[in-house]
Amino acid sequence: MPVWFIAGDSVDPAISKFYGDVSERLTNASVHLLFFGLELNRVDDAVIEGAMQAPELGHYRPWIEDLRKDKPYQLEDRVEQLFHEKSQSGYAAWNRLFDQTISGLRFKVSGRELAIEPTLNLLQDRAPGKRKAAAQALAKTFKANERTFALITNTLAKDKEISDRWRGFEDVADSRHLANRVEREVVDALVGSVRSAYPRLSHRYYALKRPGSKRKSSRIGIAMRHCPLPPLAGSPGPMPRNMVLTAYRGFSPEMASIAERFFTDRWIDAPVRPGKAPAHSRTRPRHRRTLTC
Repeated sequence: MPVWFIAGDSVDPAISKFYGDVSERLTNASVHLLFFGLELNRVDDAVIEGAMQAPELGHYRPWIEDLRKDKPYQLEDRVEQLFHEKSQSGYAAWNRLFDQTISGLRFKVSGRELAIEPTLNLLQDRAPGKRKAAAQALAKTFKANERTFALITNTLAKDKEISDRWRGFEDVADSRHLANRVEREVVDALVGSVRSAYPRLSHRYYALKRPGSKRKSSRIGIAMRHCPLPPLAGSPGPMPRNMVLTAYRGFSPEMASIAERFFTDRWIDAPVRPGKAPAHSRTRPRHRRTLTC
């Protein structure tokens, strides 16, 4: 069975060194390829479009068109190289510190020392006492580490501000929109739709979490906010494996076949263990990728 090393595993000193060495080598190797995207974006649009009429180059049209979206924000070669090389000691290092810190934290819940993953899982336990104990443990431990998390977040925010300013982005979210390949207007429309739906969706959702409650207040405690919804009678629903494979099979039988191997060949590293990166990676501060990576 293959063993996969990821940033969150780097609580172990040996794995941390391995991860750092590999990251440095990958960065050093990719520096030599940096010129390709930069040079390609300097070619005139009409010349590129004409060249892509040839089947050999036309095969790469999606990648080329995607790359050229970065063209307005591309800097001089030496600056791009500097940004690229310093990423390992800049935002990538701070993200790594965040992963290591989160993986190493322990939360005392009802006399037990738990990692973040099982503690977060308890937030959705059906027992209100367990949810409350988990929420209190999370708040206490995060409070004890707030200086570290504040430094990481503030440093990443400043690093992003410098990068955005040099590249000429007008809004703080523009670099994220570019990385996601979506227009600002589309995101704004989505945000507006979600906000307008708050009263008729979020209120109904939380009302389901406290059936029979006579409380009139719209405020709801964290223990109740994370409680699971009541099960639907007579409808257990499909197993997660079937849900995943059915979804893949709907648009690509080949993808479904690949996904099925993760189950049959036991490639899914599910158990919680000390030092393992939490699945809730959405808590990590995000930084826009380097344009030419």
